[in-house]
Amino acid sequence: MQRIKANIPVDELPSWALWQRRMLESAHQSVQPFLDHFTHRSGASAGEFIWDDAWGGGSPDDYFEPFFNWPLVYLMGGSADLLAQAERQFEAVTRQLMRLGSYHKEYGFREDQMHQSEADVLFYHLCLADPNAPGKLERARRFSGFYLNEDPEAINYDPEHKIVFSGLTGSKGAIVDKSEWSGGAYSPVGTTMEPYGLPFFDLPGIASVKDLADPANAQAMSKAMHDRWQAGDAPANLAITSMVTNAFLMTGEEKYRDWVVEYTTAWLERGRQNSGLLPDQIGPSGKVGEFVDGKWYGGRYGWTFPHGFLTMHFATLDAGANAYLLTRDDSFLELPRAQMDRIFELGEMRDHRQEHMSVGDNWASQLDEIPEGEKSFLVPYRYGDAGWFDWQPLTALYPVYLWSLSMSDEDRQRVERLRDAEAGDWNKVHPFRDKHDSAHEQPWFQFLAGENPEYPERILHASHQQLSRRLAQMRTDEYVGTQHHIHHWQWGNAVSSEALIQLTLGAPQPIYNGGLLHARVCYFDAVQKRPGLPEDVGALVTELTADRTVLRLVNLNPVEDRELIIQAGAFGEHRFEDATFHSRTSEWPGELGGYAGSDTAPPVTTESRKVDVRHRHLTVHLPAAQEITIDLTTRRYVNDPSHHSGPFS
Repeated sequence: MQRIKANIPVDELPSWALWQRRMLESAHQSVQPFLDHFTHRSGASAGEFIWDDAWGGGSPDDYFEPFFNWPLVYLMGGSADLLAQAERQFEAVTRQLMRLGSYHKEYGFREDQMHQSEADVLFYHLCLADPNAPGKLERARRFSGFYLNEDPEAINYDPEHKIVFSGLTGSKGAIVDKSEWSGGAYSPVGTTMEPYGLPFFDLPGIASVKDLADPANAQAMSKAMHDRWQAGDAPANLAITSMVTNAFLMTGEEKYRDWVVEYTTAWLERGRQNSGLLPDQIGPSGKVGEFVDGKWYGGRYGWTFPHGFLTMHFATLDAGANAYLLTRDDSFLELPRAQMDRIFELGEMRDHRQEHMSVGDNWASQLDEIPEGEKSFLVPYRYGDAGWFDWQPLTALYPVYLWSLSMSDEDRQRVERLRDAEAGDWNKVHPFRDKHDSAHEQPWFQFLAGENPEYPERILHASHQQLSRRLAQMRTDEYVGTQHHIHHWQWGNAVSSEALIQLTLGAPQPIYNGGLLHARVCYFDAVQKRPGLPEDVGALVTELTADRTVLRLVNLNPVEDRELIIQAGAFGEHRFEDATFHSRTSEWPGELGGYAGSDTAPPVTTESRKVDVRHRHLTVHLPAAQEITIDLTTRRYVNDPSHHSGPFS
């Protein structure tokens, strides 16, 4: 392994580095107050949420979601306590859900993948942070085995038609309900589901969601949902590829790669046959729209209801990224690219104030700055019998995430077309925090393009502001012990990872619905032999191209040296070919004493140096108060990815 040494003194402490270290420390300080407030701290229920069993565990993903980014912050240099507490909470929540009857064999059942994938990301990040922890390997095999039909009680996949049997899957197998409708009602009026409108538009006497306030109409809609969603694959199931990819990263076994390739390829072909848009129901016979009169829309968590493109495309990106990671074949990125292109082509300049947006709060800070009467670029997220509807901004996560994977000029131009079409300022950092802990892709892209130099400080300031506000909100919270909203725990999680991931790893925040961490670099402390930046070290990825990674490393400690190892890719999937950096050629720091201005530091002169690396790892020694900027020639996706690719594995 090549080793280089920094020897350029830090002339001025960069504020972004100071704020990075502050964010890492504040994340650590946020954990214990959260646990003390929301969970039992002792006894048989230690770690479990303060929640009466009589209230049930009806939304099991929400029990895991508050902890999803704790391992990610550890991976960047956060305290070891972040990982230890995340591990404890995973065990406690699993135990609680098993007791509540919401989990079976430590995993969900009768769950749609839009929600199950939100629970699964914590497990993926824990596997990446410490793949050798007790139980990780066995669980990775068992959970993925549910979808490889390795558990006779959990048959979820049809290898003949290359479909998952149902939109409801898990540890008890796919839920295929061929029984007659036994009654029930779907009446969302007055609930959080009302903004999403109708699942179907062809039922007599039901023209709007308000019509479902009529009990007879609510029963008719319930019957239609039962009959039309009784079975069949859905694009949301593409998120399962992350579970199976995680098993490959843990084991290296080819059966997992083969499954991801087979399943993703099948969906890729279905999209091609439908002009790039994935049909949202594939029946047991392999027929498109088998229970919705042959339509390409109308399936469970599909184009019509409830989120349409919004969450469907998360799973589509997951699958494309996973297949690309495992095969190095970038043609799999056509899966999300073709669908996104189709939606972009439908976009129009519209007045957002005249539109009903099902998740309008997602865009509030972005849209509120647009002057009255001015239009912005909106795209339709959903499709029903009357055509496209639910016009909203195209989230920049989709094209930016795709570009970060492909690094192609064409995908970069896709991002730029969206930027140029929108009315908002892409350099601006909006101080908000959603449950995905993301949505600052626009200003980050501008920073990498050299057009937003103050972004690192601004995003770190905004992130710390949100962290502090959440802690303050939690201190005044009085709902613990009551039957509060199931998302209440998520709202209390102050830990934030987006800014740190973008700035230190050169990557977007992982997709909340089942996304793995696809990053350009990651770090290891060479002395402590653990993942993450060493204490006192700041890192900033300033430029990314298809074959170059430029990053700056700073040791803020004026007394102690630090040594770290840079890894090419979160899973060691890339390789550094060579490293170019500047090395000091002048004398420094000079001798003690003297008069007449000799206490002034001598001028620093440097020369460019280049060393061969040809490895996935590079060691950098950072003496006290020294820094280095390294331009790494990078070959991407040349190694088999693994959770065990680290230098200490």
